[in-house]
Amino acid sequence: MKRKLQLLLAGLVAACGALAHSAPAKPNIIFILSDDLAQGDLGCYGQKLIKTPNLDRMAAEGTRYTQAYCGTTVCAPSRTSLMTGLHMGHSPIRANREIQPEGQMPLPAGTLTVARVLKDAGYATACIGKWGMGMFDTTGSPLKAGFDHFFGYNCQRHAHSYFPTFLYNDDKRFELPGNDGKTVGKTYAQNSIAGEALKWVRAQKDRPFFLFHSVTLPHGRFEIDDQGIYKDKPWTEQQKNYAAMVTRLDTDIGRLLALLKEPGLDEKTVVFVAGDNGSSWDPKSELGHHFNQAANGLRGFKRDLYEGGLRQAALARWPGQIPAGRVSDEPWAFWDFLPTAAELAGATLPVSFKPDGLSLVPFLKGGRAPKRDYYYWELHEGASLQAVRFGDWKAVKNGPSKTIELYDLKSDPGETKNLAAEKPDLVAKAESLMKAAHVDDPNWPMRDRAAGKKGGKGKRK
Repeated sequence: MKRKLQLLLAGLVAACGALAHSAPAKPNIIFILSDDLAQGDLGCYGQKLIKTPNLDRMAAEGTRYTQAYCGTTVCAPSRTSLMTGLHMGHSPIRANREIQPEGQMPLPAGTLTVARVLKDAGYATACIGKWGMGMFDTTGSPLKAGFDHFFGYNCQRHAHSYFPTFLYNDDKRFELPGNDGKTVGKTYAQNSIAGEALKWVRAQKDRPFFLFHSVTLPHGRFEIDDQGIYKDKPWTEQQKNYAAMVTRLDTDIGRLLALLKEPGLDEKTVVFVAGDNGSSWDPKSELGHHFNQAANGLRGFKRDLYEGGLRQAALARWPGQIPAGRVSDEPWAFWDFLPTAAELAGATLPVSFKPDGLSLVPFLKGGRAPKRDYYYWELHEGASLQAVRFGDWKAVKNGPSKTIELYDLKSDPGETKNLAAEKPDLVAKAESLMKAAHVDDPNWPMRDRAAGKKGGKGKRK
């Protein structure tokens, strides 16, 4: 009897050990956010001219998502949604707003971020790349938002240059040798940023970590220190540079994925890669036409709320947990990341905090996407735009005085046929959802586009 009990206990211990190995209690979390990376830039989404072998391999080793949605279609608010778990109807930041002489409108004091949640759960935390949600002397500083370490550009306007005169290490500015800020210099900022990410990950051996690796590539300006395999292509300089920037991004991500295997971190680390908005290019533009994948056949691009501007490239990899080779057409959105990270970390969110997102953990591991009533977006650059998706129906309103457009994404993902006149009941439902999702904020009044203003649509910021 005693022997049987010993064997039973041994079996339970072994089972618990196997379970712990297969699903780490607190996995490392890396979210690589690429500035303006579109689905059509990657080979795994159909790109033929730009080479992305590492990201293509990541897709083969993990899951590729065809209907992953950004927070909205420009930098600061989209990143805010990712960090806060809030959609644009509740977000404190709903457009790009510059603060002179450097920086953007900051996150308000006390904003709960995914970094704060994970730091409180015992994670080491770092933001390496670009922040864009508040300078260091404001309430939006990354060092006040839960990050132990920051390295790179704070201001997104500053991040337009790949040969800047300086970067930041935490809140301390340091100069980059050989750069005058006006011409192509000697020090390519991405080299420093990618190197810092590798250095920081190597240092995290004894505790779980969260890395928000916010890479500026391939956002314009289109500057690269080496055109590589594209140098002798019969293309324009802009086309060569853009392709080289995407491939450089791919190479740097490949180096980071390879590093995870060195100390045996692979099975303990979930890695997400995404763009911060959909396509940036009109399909008729120099880049959109040449690379022939501007929005993968979807309507619209950056700064509008059609599917081409909202769906972005998204991959997830976690050996043994996330199915390899899976392609999912089920939707999810940036505001799902915070509750997902909290569940992965075993963290408890404050009772008073009500995220708009839902945990994706079962979905990531091969299950179905969580059910929800709707997805909602706003953008307040030029006119105040709104969009809502409920089921396969998508409604777009391009200003308060504009009529609602209605599309059936199941039969018409390119949003070519406006069914509003035929479906007044669904238009009424869309209008009701837009009102329910939107909370008024004096910083973001609902307004129509001023006469003569085009809002810079399609330009990168």
